[in-house]
Formats: sequence, structure tokens, C-alpha cells
Amino acid sequence: LFVSQQEYLENGPLFSELKFYQRAAKQEHIRKWMNLKKIRCLGIPVFWGSGLAEYKGKSYRFMVMERLGQDLQRIFEDCGSRFKKEIVLQLGARMLDTLEYIHENEYVHGDIKAANLLLGYSNPHEVYLADYGLCYRYCPNGNHKQYQENPRKGHNGTIEFTSIDAHKGVAPSRRGDLEILGYCMLHWLCGKLPWEQNLKDPVAVLSAKTKLMDELPDSVLRWDPPGSSCSEIATFLASVSGLAYAEKPKYHVLKKILLDGLESSGMRYDGPLEFSTAACARNHLAAKLSRV
Repeated sequence: LFVSQQEYLENGPLFSELKFYQRAAKQEHIRKWMNLKKIRCLGIPVFWGSGLAEYKGKSYRFMVMERLGQDLQRIFEDCGSRFKKEIVLQLGARMLDTLEYIHENEYVHGDIKAANLLLGYSNPHEVYLADYGLCYRYCPNGNHKQYQENPRKGHNGTIEFTSIDAHKGVAPSRRGDLEILGYCMLHWLCGKLPWEQNLKDPVAVLSAKTKLMDELPDSVLRWDPPGSSCSEIATFLASVSGLAYAEKPKYHVLKKILLDGLESSGMRYDGPLEFSTAACARNHLAAKLSRV
């Protein structure tokens, strides 16, 4: 099964996405990487093809992709805007696999969030990172972009989750993707973020994110939800905060932080994603009680 996406030829996001798939997501490369890393699912949708078309005098670009299932944002809302910790750690570890491959192929995603994470259509226990409209080739031909702040390009991406670098107009990098993933995990576990009341003020959001990253781990640990702990996320973000702009992350170290948390609960990161009705109902009730 497949789906198609299209846009006016003059537009840009689909062009960026298309270039990513053509350069970095060839199926033979993905299969080789999966065999090397011994993983079952890499989480990058299958790209089938692309082309140009004319309709009523207008030119369009289109591409054809593997059909995917439900997005995590809808499931997150159905679960009372909270995921249990095991789910959060599973998702985080799997996205690290995906991001490591993307980064190794000279790209960063730049817009990781639940709305861009989709379950497999035939296997709902697989999760895929979609929407590469904001992806960026951070290291063309092995030459990393230089750190340079540009206020005119500031606050790019989804404001709740975008990185401190992006707020400052710096070109996206590997550490930015990992910072975004950390914010996503914090949001999935706690159902909220420290800056969510100021989303119309990007400067205030930047200030709150800077404060959180400067005061780790306590700044995250104080957000522990009832009956759970943010300790793995605090450790993860602390490790990310120590990365230089052009530094290659130690993905295995970051992944181990999350896997150790999963191991203590008896779960496997590549095991079933238990978005059960009962679990969602418990989370929904807990979320309501936490707001009282």
C-alpha cells in the first residue's frame, strides 16, 4: 500500500523531502545499516518514486511513499496527553536508531514531534519518523556547517520542541535533533513543558529552555510525574547539553541511558508498543488528577 504527496512546483518542503530520500534513504543502504546495527526496523518510510505533473495549467511535484498508520499525536491525546514511562523510553531509543542513520548520511531532521511519528500500517508496533520538509544537510561532502547565529532565521521549527540553536537562527545540527528528542520525551512523560504557557513569545521560550539546560539535572527531575521519574530524560539531556555544535554524539551511550531504564521495568525497546485502552485510561485519569 502507498500514498502520494504533492505540492506546487514553486514550493519548497516537498523538494527538500524528496532530496533527502534520494540522497540518504535508498532501501539497499537502509537494509545494510539495519544488518550492521542488528535492528529490526529503522523507522524511515519507504520511498517508492517521484515525478512532475501538469494539471489545469499548473505544474506539480509529487512523490509516492509507503502507507503508514496512525500518528502518535492522536494516540497521545487519546491517552490523556501522557505516555507511560516504558513507552517513552521505547520511543526515544528507537528514534535514536533513526537519527543516527540520518546523521550518518549528512542530514538532520529538525522537526521531531509526535505528529511526525507514525505507526506502521501493517505492524502497529513499528514507529516511523516522517515529514522531512525541514530536514537539512548539515555536513555536505563531510564539511560540517559553521556555527553562526542569525536572528532573521530564529525560532525555526515547532516552537515547543525546537532546539536552542534553532531559536538563535543557527543551522540545524546533530545535537539540535537530540535536544528536540529530549524535549519530546519530557512532554510525552509529563504531559507538559516548562514553557508551554509562553508559546506566543519565542524569546521567553528560548529563555526557559536555556534555563532548563543550564540547571540540569534538577530542572528536569522536579517535573517527575506522579508515580514515575524523569531521571533517564534528565541524564539524556545532560549528556546532550555537553555536546559541541559540530561534535558527533555517542549514540550508544545515549541509547544505553534509555535502555537501562527499560531494563529495570522488564521491557525491551523493540518489544510491543503497549498503547492499551486500559493504560491510556489510567494515564488520562492521572493527568486529570495532576491538574487538580
